Amino acid sequence: MRLESINIEYLVVAMAAMILYLLYYVFTKDAQYNKNIRSVATVAEELNKEIFYLKKKLTDTQTNIKQNSSRMSDEEIYQEVERTVYDMVKPISVSIKRLEESIHMIEGHIESRLSSLESGVKQISIPASIHGNDDEKIISLYKQGVGLETISKELHISKAEVEFVLKINKIK
Repeated sequence: MRLESINIEYLVVAMAAMILYLLYYVFTKDAQYNKNIRSVATVAEELNKEIFYLKKKLTDTQTNIKQNSSRMSDEEIYQEVERTVYDMVKPISVSIKRLEESIHMIEGHIESRLSSLESGVKQISIPASIHGNDDEKIISLYKQGVGLETISKELHISKAEVEFVLKINKIK
């Protein structure tokens, strides 16, 4: 009996250590994701600055076009506007592509981390000796007035598992 309680204590300590390690792992990965998100936010802020400067440049170009429109033909004005718009759109599209690549990379990292966390959580489970039949037997014997130690000996499971089943089923 003393040996079983020591083994259960080691099991509980081992499970607690695994849970603490998982928590540490999640927090460190969360810090990395926050860092990645901050870098994406920085890129977005730079894009906003570029858009502001491009809008300003467009306004200046429009002002220049209006001033020079008396000297330029309609075709020349169209070409100037087209060239200006292309010059403004090209850096934005390149930045958007970089941002999309960063987002896809972050999504891939998040998905792989989630799947590894899910598989880690699936490995932590209720002891294998507790099944539906054992639950019914434990409840039945307990309701008949059989003691916890007797139930654990009869079903070859620990007293803690018997108590666990009774607590889950809200009997004890």
